[in-house]
Amino acid sequence: MKRDFLSCADFSAHEIYKVINDALILKQLSGTSKTPRILEGKHAALLFRKPSLRTRASFEVGIRQLGGQTLFFSEAEVGMGKRESVHDVAKVLSRFFDLIVIRTFSHEELVEFAGFANVPVINALTDLLHPCQIMGDVMTIHEKKGKIDEISIAFVGDGGNNIANSWVNIASRIPLDLRIGTIPERTPNEEILERAKEAAVSKITITSDPVEAVNGVDVIYTDVWASMGEKEKIAEREAKLRPFQVNKKLLSHAKD
Repeated sequence: MKRDFLSCADFSAHEIYKVINDALILKQLSGTSKTPRILEGKHAALLFRKPSLRTRASFEVGIRQLGGQTLFFSEAEVGMGKRESVHDVAKVLSRFFDLIVIRTFSHEELVEFAGFANVPVINALTDLLHPCQIMGDVMTIHEKKGKIDEISIAFVGDGGNNIANSWVNIASRIPLDLRIGTIPERTPNEEILERAKEAAVSKITITSDPVEAVNGVDVIYTDVWASMGEKEKIAEREAKLRPFQVNKKLLSHAKD
């Protein structure tokens, strides 16, 4: 039975820790002859409806380092939902590839695509979640802090974007002291937040006070003023979110 990675909540805490530990080992082996060729003979489709630099580079290089081959498809080439239906694209790519990595607009479209695909699907970003980004960041925190459990993390800025949602999402699986500092109209997705609270794994605080958010934390995390595709909202968001800018004054309230 195939396994998708559309959300951090698709994995158990044990599986998240295993992915992080395996990734740390692979990082140490990178560039050496000891890198395992576990994707030898496998082919991955990268279907990116939205532009990307770091995410595309990470998947292209990572898959090839592990022995796999990649083929990139842009929005113009596929026209999913316009020239080709979601169903047809998923079925066709499933016949040619062993894995599909998709970066798209609507999370609902991703879920629909994964339902039709016969091979594993990885979420490389939607409007709701960006799980691979958070897994990479958790790995970095583990490298710098020596652990991830019980780490206090403050996300300050646009609390309604896919990054903030993804932090809340992973907090439903691994124990964190997670604080989201944002304006009242830009809080995380209600359904994701409710599920995380029901899981009762982490302490989650939503506050409109940036100092309260970062007070004594181990890690401060932020993102853009407005997400990709929200260019017209940048000026308004920047004005409202200015108090949440990460600067020397705000950093002074975190741990040394």
